[in-house]
Amino acid sequence: MTAPAADPWPDARALAERLAAQAGSSVRVVLLYGSRLLETNPDRHSALDYETFYRGLASAGELHRPVWLMTALARVLAPNVIAYAPDEGRRDGLAKCLVVSEPDLARALGPRPHDHFLLGRLVQRVGLVWAGGAPDGVRVLALLEGARRRILDWMTPYLEGPVDAAGLGRRLLEVCYGGEFRPESRGRAGRVFEAQEDHFSQALSPVLEAAVADGRMRRAGEAYVQTAPVADRERRRWRRHFRRSKARTTLRWFKHMVTFANWLPYVVRKVERHTGRDIELTLLERKLPLIFLWPRAIHVLVTRPEREIEE
Repeated sequence: MTAPAADPWPDARALAERLAAQAGSSVRVVLLYGSRLLETNPDRHSALDYETFYRGLASAGELHRPVWLMTALARVLAPNVIAYAPDEGRRDGLAKCLVVSEPDLARALGPRPHDHFLLGRLVQRVGLVWAGGAPDGVRVLALLEGARRRILDWMTPYLEGPVDAAGLGRRLLEVCYGGEFRPESRGRAGRVFEAQEDHFSQALSPVLEAAVADGRMRRAGEAYVQTAPVADRERRRWRRHFRRSKARTTLRWFKHMVTFANWLPYVVRKVERHTGRDIELTLLERKLPLIFLWPRAIHVLVTRPEREIEE
């Protein structure tokens, strides 16, 4: 798939092309999402064959973990998170990559996901940075579209009163951010919403109109309301889902510590960026973070600022 005349993400595309070349034929699609795309305190995503992908990176000298370990971990709580920084990041910078196969991506975005780790991120604004061919891009974009069409399946238990497309997007972010332990301020969901309000207005209007057509919603002026209360059984089901999702997402932290080279400086910079605090780790915290970093991590989570720090 060729780049558009005015490439909106030249740096991301350069990294994506280099990643795809080094990983051989395993990379099919690269998506850009999150802070770098939304420009909210700027941090990528792909679909592939795991072993071929990691062998390609290892051959290029860009994998700092054993291939067998990365391949095995890819099948546990997908996706793997890796740091991709060719030439130590001097030319094209560093990419934080979420590496996932197409079957795992389809499961995560499907009607019965195991958790919300990918779903909550990819129903937001996403940019198609690179594709091995047009059919690859079409398949992945169809998965994203299907996930957006099903948003009301899991959001109706969290809607109170009338809502429009933008309001549904705001509430969606509040629910998804509440489903994870995150170091950002409590106002992070609002900041992320403001950066893509137009996306939610455009993407979720058809979702609400489809709900009117199938009788789940009705129009109330410029907004929409549910035609019937959500069953208690359905509320309990999605509460259990988000509790399970939070547990699975927290468990991923331990896997990311293995797969993501130099994870500790990255996390420290992320916390500093989102809280406005300078963090100086002790020698023990740097050497044995799994043992000595927990008190500081808990303190950061408990004392997060209410509002997003402006840069």
